[in-house]
Amino acid sequence: MLKTILLLTCSNVFMTIAWYGHLKFNSLPLWKAILISWGIALFEYCLMVPANRAGYSVGMSGFELKMTQEVITLVVFSVFAVVYLKEPFQWKYLISFLFLLGAVYFMFKK
Repeated sequence: MLKTILLLTCSNVFMTIAWYGHLKFNSLPLWKAILISWGIALFEYCLMVPANRAGYSVGMSGFELKMTQEVITLVVFSVFAVVYLKEPFQWKYLISFLFLLGAVYFMFKK
């Protein structure tokens, strides 16, 4: 499962950069931002597919993989938003994340 989490984390770094990295470059034409984003997203797919296969092969369900991926996405995006976009992290985001972690807990509860 650790391999799955590491691959999901790396894939989410690429996807976050692909989806949101262009926001600081408003002068860049939209078509160029789209092409660059697609190029970056290719690396995300090259990591996401093996991550899902690895997780599924060790007994994670599709639901568990998706929930794990969503939590990782939010953590990666939070760091990106604070560090790269220079956006403040508000307490309401932390509360929202705690509710999502509760959802993960119930998802994996046997």
